[in-house]
Amino acid sequence: MVVFVVVELVLVPLAMCKVTLLKCPIRDPLPILHKYYKSGDLLIAGIMSQIYVAINPITFENPPSEELFDDLFYFDPSRTYLASMKLLSTQGKFVPNYKSGTQNHPVAIFIGPNWHVCLYAAPILYFYKIPQISYGSAPNMDSKTQSVFFHHTFPNQAHQTMGILRMLLYFRWTWIGVLSLQDENGESFLQDMVPLLSQNGICIDFIEMMPAITFSTELLLKMSEGLERFKYVMGSTAKALVLNGEIETMIILRVFFQLPEIADDPVKPTAKIWIMSAQMDFTSLPLQRDWDISFLHGSISLASHSMELSGFQKFLQEKNLNSEKEDGFIRDFWQQAFLCSFSDSTVEEKDGEICTGEEKLEALPGSVFETTTTANSYSIYNGVYAVVHALHVMQASRLKSTATGHGGRWHHPDQDWWQLHHFLRRVSFNNSAGESISFDQNGEIVTEFDIINWVMFPNQSFLRVKVGKIDSKAPPDKMIAIHDNAIVWPTMFNKVQPLSVCNENCPAGYSKRKKEGKPFCCYDCLACPPGKISNEKDKNECSLCPEGQYPNKDQTLCLPKEISFLSYGEPLGISLAIVALSFAFITALVLWIVIKHRDTPLVKANNRDLTYALLISLLLSFLSALLFIGEPKKVTCLLRQTAFGIIFSVAVSCVLAKTVIVVLAFMATKPGSRVRRWVGKKMSNSIVLACSLVQAAICTVWLVTSPPFPALDMNSMTDKILIECNEGSVTMFYCVLSFLAFLATISFTVAFFARKLPDSFNEAKFITFSMLVFCSVWVSFVPTYLSTKGKSMVAVEIFSILASSAGLLGCIFSPKCYIILLRPELNRRGHLLKTKN
Repeated sequence: MVVFVVVELVLVPLAMCKVTLLKCPIRDPLPILHKYYKSGDLLIAGIMSQIYVAINPITFENPPSEELFDDLFYFDPSRTYLASMKLLSTQGKFVPNYKSGTQNHPVAIFIGPNWHVCLYAAPILYFYKIPQISYGSAPNMDSKTQSVFFHHTFPNQAHQTMGILRMLLYFRWTWIGVLSLQDENGESFLQDMVPLLSQNGICIDFIEMMPAITFSTELLLKMSEGLERFKYVMGSTAKALVLNGEIETMIILRVFFQLPEIADDPVKPTAKIWIMSAQMDFTSLPLQRDWDISFLHGSISLASHSMELSGFQKFLQEKNLNSEKEDGFIRDFWQQAFLCSFSDSTVEEKDGEICTGEEKLEALPGSVFETTTTANSYSIYNGVYAVVHALHVMQASRLKSTATGHGGRWHHPDQDWWQLHHFLRRVSFNNSAGESISFDQNGEIVTEFDIINWVMFPNQSFLRVKVGKIDSKAPPDKMIAIHDNAIVWPTMFNKVQPLSVCNENCPAGYSKRKKEGKPFCCYDCLACPPGKISNEKDKNECSLCPEGQYPNKDQTLCLPKEISFLSYGEPLGISLAIVALSFAFITALVLWIVIKHRDTPLVKANNRDLTYALLISLLLSFLSALLFIGEPKKVTCLLRQTAFGIIFSVAVSCVLAKTVIVVLAFMATKPGSRVRRWVGKKMSNSIVLACSLVQAAICTVWLVTSPPFPALDMNSMTDKILIECNEGSVTMFYCVLSFLAFLATISFTVAFFARKLPDSFNEAKFITFSMLVFCSVWVSFVPTYLSTKGKSMVAVEIFSILASSAGLLGCIFSPKCYIILLRPELNRRGHLLKTKN
């Protein structure tokens, strides 16, 4: 019974590394195996481009022939067809489908690490129903029946694609470059990856296909093309580069970075972070031994989950040439690894050092030989144990033959071996690292991906540091777990996490606008329009603040608006209130003076009743201004404009009545004039009462149809909520003002024509001037009122009320008070009867 492992390799030292990993002693999982396997070691059959490793009972009597390895030497994977056929033929004779009875029968074959090895070997091996265990990337099987015999110790490719996506999203790398092999596996990767990236907001700056490795003269011919690709990749603005490849891709990548030096081109690599697929491993050609590997420092890769096997490093450290005399390839590996040569006693080696065979593998740099358990080694280790456990279960349950004795051979009918895959699918055990190993219904091992951080050292050594894991069975938001503090970032990024975006993130307060002709990840940043904010980076659109809030200066957050109204607690409110009360006091004082001197000729001559009514209305006008100060309430809103309109109508109508009476009085002095009967209190009272009633009627209609009410104005001012009195009907408000303007215009006109009457009785001059002041104030009031908001608008109306009232008070009553108080000699009847010469 033989279990063969097919491993495609490109370098003898690397092959030694991989094979030696398998040569760690296998501890018998079950006591019965010790009976049939003398040492439990994995014996090495040979090494070339592809090698065979076998678990062989007792002795390895019939190793694969040299002719078989000659066929495997070629790098072309199509040679795997021939190798597969020879494996199934009698050793030493290429007779397909024929093996002599004394030959060992392979019961399982480990195949990998590249997908094309599986692709070419699987059809041949399927015909013989031999279970195949792949420890690397594997192609999709065309036939469901063919896939029954195929098992994977490498995680599903779809899980890796999703893992790379989650890793890019975790680090917020949205502008990347993609490099992939120019083969079927590379095309499949791009078909799966590119749509996923677009759907998750990640843009691709470029996609470059890496040529397959070749040892022909084409390598030199492609140097110029490779150098141009190197310049293009290094010139990309993407800092994160996803590299999908196979185990030999590292050779191409190292050549890629060596091209400028080979071509003597002074192109220097720029700062990049490499994200490598799990199939890739550190491989190199002998001539690359001293090439720089610092470009990999800080790189991140996925790897099939692995654990360090107990005693593995010690096993390697104790290895020497003398302990491996049965290995045919060990001398070649030893010479290339330690840069020495062997010589016998008759031949003297003149060039280089002499190999002693006692050199220590642990002294080699990591770029030449790794002593840790790599992902591929761990996968093969688990696969071998899975086969062994399946064989035991199969033997215990279905095979009836018994061993012929100690040291004998275990014989079973050939037709029974194809049934092994049934037991292999159901196998479940714990390996020596304590992990549970089993296959799912698709023949895929139940495992996860490790996230590896590559740390390179100047002596060509490196460490693979596990910094996280990707669990494909977990929910999408919990699929990835990364220890950020454990990651070592490239030196070129100042050892901090790089940012890989098409352009800098739009800060808060800005929104994105796509650049024409560029991928959706490339955009301009526009400041949010007034009234909108963005409180996060890279917002697609700015948003409005909730009602009652407004944007701050930077438009990054919403602040609550302040409640605003003209209050008694602020300087403007206090000032206006003091002015109103002061003028009211002055008006009351004037009224007291007039009442005290009511019997004097001056007071009598200017109609005492109208004078009293005018002063009282002016007093109330000054006090009505106080209704506009303070928080608007329902009552104050109802009284503000109506009280102001009616009181001012009384004041202006009193002025109008005074003017009309003056004119009529002079007209009545003419002989035979019929106007005399109109002169008197009845006329003046009628004018005041009629005008006041008209204004009162307008205000009544206003209050009945659409009364003013307190309201909140959220929009007039950006940062404030205005509490104001909504006029209810703007039309009625302007009707009140229009009627006042009508009365003032008539008063001004009549007074203007009466200004040339005799000085002694000429109050019309003062009325004319007072109406001029009154009209000027209210004409300027309208545009000013309409252009202001909030408390300023209220202050404008208060000022207009106070100014126009003060104009009437000052212009009409200051001359009278001057005569009454300071020039009493002029307040005589004789003086008032004098006529103008």
